[in-house]
Amino acid sequence: MITLTHYMVLSALLFTLGTIGVLTRKNAIVVFMCVELMLNAVNLTFIALSSHLGNMDGQIFVFFIMTVAAAEAAVGLALMIAFFRNRESIDVEDFSLLKW
Repeated sequence: MITLTHYMVLSALLFTLGTIGVLTRKNAIVVFMCVELMLNAVNLTFIALSSHLGNMDGQIFVFFIMTVAAAEAAVGLALMIAFFRNRESIDVEDFSLLKW
């Protein structure tokens, strides 16, 4: 039987993988995907706890997180496309060129 602990462990592993990816990768799209993985790990935690506690609060939070993540994806990908058109690269180290 799958218990709450299984969901929490899976969520912690997904969040850890996302954090490692954000800290070690240089490609902006991979970093972006790792941030999305971290958001989905938090969503899994909210859903599991909501189901365990028997209320809908966690599922409502997940709905708002998903809408914010969709907006983030649209804006983030638009910025990456604009940066690629100017620099012909989406390497994270090249983003430091945008500083003053």
